[in-house]
Amino acid sequence: MGQKVNPISMRLQLNKDWRSKWFANKRNYAQFLTQDLAVRRLIQNKLGSRAAINKVDIERSPNLVSITISTAKAGVVIGRGGSGAQELKVAFEKIYAVPVRVNIEELKKPELYAKLVAENIAHQIERRISFRRAMKAGAAATMRAGAKGVRIEIAGRLNGAEMSRREKEVQGSVPLHTVRADIDFYSATAKYPGAGLIGVKVWIYKGEVA
Repeated sequence: MGQKVNPISMRLQLNKDWRSKWFANKRNYAQFLTQDLAVRRLIQNKLGSRAAINKVDIERSPNLVSITISTAKAGVVIGRGGSGAQELKVAFEKIYAVPVRVNIEELKKPELYAKLVAENIAHQIERRISFRRAMKAGAAATMRAGAKGVRIEIAGRLNGAEMSRREKEVQGSVPLHTVRADIDFYSATAKYPGAGLIGVKVWIYKGEVA
């Protein structure tokens, strides 16, 4: 049997980091976790795919919560005259009940981030664009952006077929067993009209970390 593990959790403390950084005792843990989940849900509902958000990092200190939003479209998150960022800050402070600092990081090459590539392919599938064309175009754009390798897998009732199947596109090399390898991974879901859910998994290899 295949022993599968998430490529990001496998590399924690080597070349990946936790998305939430804080320590809590038994009494506060559930409350802290619920607050973090509420913030992530709020960002997803408010901005969704419009803002092309790659990740949200949350860091707590006793009197301040720092939230860093990494996005390919910083202008959408910040809003006109900073109104969007200010609205988010007010909403976060309601959830945490302590001052919140919101940092927005702009990503220069969105093609090198697995979440953005996977979501882009999922949106194309939802719009009934050929899955093969979406996979090949996504992989080619990632390689052009400077990746060492990319692997894309799509599974489900592809093109509305009666029987589900799995298709993949691999370009370059993706050494999943090399722990030094800097590999970004994300699994997205596309809601295909009339054929249920289609899963999209993307691995992007960016080179070895010394």
